[in-house]
Amino acid sequence: MTTATQTPAGESIRAEGHIDPAATLVSGFVPVQTRSERPTSFDPADFAVPTGREVNWKHTPLALLGDLLRDEPAPHDVIGVEVSAPSSVEQVRLRVGEAPRGEVFRPEDRVSAIAWAQEDEAPLIRIPSGVELEEPIVVQLTGRGGVAHAHVVIEAQAHSRATVVLRHAGTAQQAQNVEIIVRDGAALTVVSVQRWDDDAIHLASHQARVDRDATLTHVVVSLGGRVVRVNPSVELAGAGAEGRLYGLSFADAGQHLESQVYLHHKGAQTFGDVLYKGALQGESARSVWVGDVLIGPDAVGTDSYEANRNLVLTDGARADSIPNLEIETGDIRGAGHASATGRFDDEQLFYLQARGIAEDEARRLVVLGFLAEIVQKIDVPALQDELIAAIEDELALATTAEGEHA
Repeated sequence: MTTATQTPAGESIRAEGHIDPAATLVSGFVPVQTRSERPTSFDPADFAVPTGREVNWKHTPLALLGDLLRDEPAPHDVIGVEVSAPSSVEQVRLRVGEAPRGEVFRPEDRVSAIAWAQEDEAPLIRIPSGVELEEPIVVQLTGRGGVAHAHVVIEAQAHSRATVVLRHAGTAQQAQNVEIIVRDGAALTVVSVQRWDDDAIHLASHQARVDRDATLTHVVVSLGGRVVRVNPSVELAGAGAEGRLYGLSFADAGQHLESQVYLHHKGAQTFGDVLYKGALQGESARSVWVGDVLIGPDAVGTDSYEANRNLVLTDGARADSIPNLEIETGDIRGAGHASATGRFDDEQLFYLQARGIAEDEARRLVVLGFLAEIVQKIDVPALQDELIAAIEDELALATTAEGEHA
């Protein structure tokens, strides 16, 4: 299967997918088997409404996403936006065709293509060359109800250093694109925190390119919302580029929290570290993690590792974990992947209880210790404290619910 699409500048890009003959004979449906060959297009019409058979949609509750699958204009006041940033940070709005919008981003599904097409003027947050920010740039996004589309561009120019925190709260059905460009020698941290109300739907596609000797730390924290799906895609394009992709989720009853992670080692001597951790409690609590790492033919000297760990706290919860690794060169320093999903470690609980700690408190300490590893990777002390408190609240709710059912 070969698909041709158009970039904003009109140049053609192509994606060729492997063909599964068995699937074709049975249904006529041809799945894309390799993550790097997924078709892209800026035109929503090039993507059919997903049915659930597609590899990138088969774990997602499509029945809840109807409004975000329609290519229709939405009001511009659904999401309230407040940006806290120093005056040295440049903020402008970019129409289609205005650089650097579209320099990196290529929609891979219908929702991200709709968000691209419906966002007339994409906000740009640019950290100028050589600027080093001590305090984070904070973007507060508060939903007021309804459908919303967004495309955001974050650019760290050469040898700059900054942290950008995207905070989501309130309620909305949001299709969001985040385009991230990390120029030569820059160091950028992007943290996306989802603390939506219980009925919110959030589908986000984050795409990034990291240039020579630059570093991107990307963190996804999903705690609130009915369906939250944040898919980061990072290309380590320049020699010596580094990508650290971390995630934390805590799914309660009825929640679906999902991340499909793609890390493409393209340049030589690149480094990648992917670690996502999740906790689940309550009937029908669901998490999905799909991790794809591609080490390309020119990515000699690569060092890469990805892992996903899930802690299932109650019956009725389900965690799907699917790591994938493609290597197209034999000249690498190392590559590996791992996945583990399980319940409490009885030995840890026994150790704590043997020292006089009550069972409920022991369980709380185990969960906090499990998830705190990701929280500690966020170099924003106030946000660290907030997230630890939020995890404590989640555990307290579970204890209260168990007491009511007892």
